[in-house]
Amino acid sequence: MDLITTTSELAASCARLARHEVITVDTEFLRETTYYPLLCVVQMASADEAVVIDALADGIDLKPFFELMANEKVLKVFHAARQDIEIIFHRACTIPHPIFDTQVAAMVLGYGDSIAYDQLVERITGYRPDKTHRFTDWARRPLTEEQLHYAVSDVTHLRDVFVALDADLKKRGRSDWVGSEMEVLTSPRTYDFHPERAWERLKTRVRKPKELAVLMEVAAWREQEAQSRDVPRSRVLKDDAVGDIATHAPASLERLGNLRSLPKGFERSKWGAEILAAVQRGLARDPATLPKLEKPRGNSNGTAIVELLKVLLRMTSERHAVASKVIATVDDLEQIAADDNADVGALHGWRRELFGEAALALKHGRVALAIERGRVIKVERT
Repeated sequence: MDLITTTSELAASCARLARHEVITVDTEFLRETTYYPLLCVVQMASADEAVVIDALADGIDLKPFFELMANEKVLKVFHAARQDIEIIFHRACTIPHPIFDTQVAAMVLGYGDSIAYDQLVERITGYRPDKTHRFTDWARRPLTEEQLHYAVSDVTHLRDVFVALDADLKKRGRSDWVGSEMEVLTSPRTYDFHPERAWERLKTRVRKPKELAVLMEVAAWREQEAQSRDVPRSRVLKDDAVGDIATHAPASLERLGNLRSLPKGFERSKWGAEILAAVQRGLARDPATLPKLEKPRGNSNGTAIVELLKVLLRMTSERHAVASKVIATVDDLEQIAADDNADVGALHGWRRELFGEAALALKHGRVALAIERGRVIKVERT
């Protein structure tokens, strides 16, 4: 294992790694007190070597690493890749490609929803990783021998995990299933968080166009403020406060201060006036330019259909050894219950073949669910 602290060492290591068809990659970062993740350490491994890059070393230029991530001839293997890719995209406007996410592959192969790295390693290799340094302070220097050993083990065991999962995918004919998921993970839209789209991340449900307009403006203001100050969104304004402001649309500092979700006295800060301005911008928006609000799907028949679809989903998941989460989400099921042509993943590609067609058949009474010898089964209806 080599600790890399200079640009020349990094360039030489990346040149060696680039000769391999497959490498494993992981990052260590901190984001508890910042908006943008602070990249501290990068670890990579090929079949021949493993390296640890001190991303905080004085004068180091990570350009060779970013170029390797963009090298189309090298498959980059991650576990739970989204946050690693987000960091790389932010630092270099580069999306690693091609990639393989072992967490996604494990879901497709029936290891459960979002299995943790250490659990996957133990199930496949029998080795139990030491996770003592999972929450260590990776920004402190110098890095200890224990930290370096931990970092290296993350990518060396990942090699064995990849080989096993890749072979199993090919054996079961499911490689394409993982490939479709990788398209989402390597789409710039997945990581390009423009302030005007910040409202999409909120789980707050608004019912009126006016509320949606205010939500969009206040969420955009919060996103810009968090970015400019490089602090987490919640340090600026918590999600429930954004939702309250959207619902009540306060027109004065006094009414803003009456919202329980805001800290006492917040309305008197410089941000109070800025929030009121965002509210006014929202109220001034033309309703015709807003995204369409989803109609409530709370009727009793719709709820019963969703519950039946959940049973079918679980049955399908168990029968085919695929995590239910990767087949369909609850939102997918709600949309299918409301619309046969819903634009959801469960009605496209391999998911439609595995589950979507049966879901529509169940919805329209062409199949029924029954219990036979303690198992739920599908019954064709004439």
